[in-house]
Amino acid sequence: MKEITHERVVLDTSAYSHFRGNHAAVIDAIAAAEIVLVPVVVIGELEAAFRMGSREKENCVVLQEFLAEPFVRMLPIGADVALRYGALVSALRKAGTPIPANDVWIAAVTFDVGAHLITFDSDFARVPGLSCTILRASARRRS
Repeated sequence: MKEITHERVVLDTSAYSHFRGNHAAVIDAIAAAEIVLVPVVVIGELEAAFRMGSREKENCVVLQEFLAEPFVRMLPIGADVALRYGALVSALRKAGTPIPANDVWIAAVTFDVGAHLITFDSDFARVPGLSCTILRASARRRS
């Protein structure tokens, strides 16, 4: 598998989940990055999943510890990202290739900060010009 080496990487929900599952490529991408960025939309998706699971408190604590790392930053959604979101939704629909709304938000914020998205979600391949790596779920590290 090709090594992912980008100074600034954005993790989507699937990438964070696979990171927690010790996926080798995600761990390597995080280790190689200067900055790891997590969109607030991803935090929302994770919080919802945690609340529906049996390890809510543990998962929330681990996420907060990860977000507290000095190389990790949470990405807010501001007016510029909202404008980019609107343009992306329109372009994707006109092209007949819409993707889920939260994925559009993640793409918009990734464009806004000029970073590289790490994901397992092939929907992101439909976003023209998005710098991203779409991984497969097979590579796990041994603990």
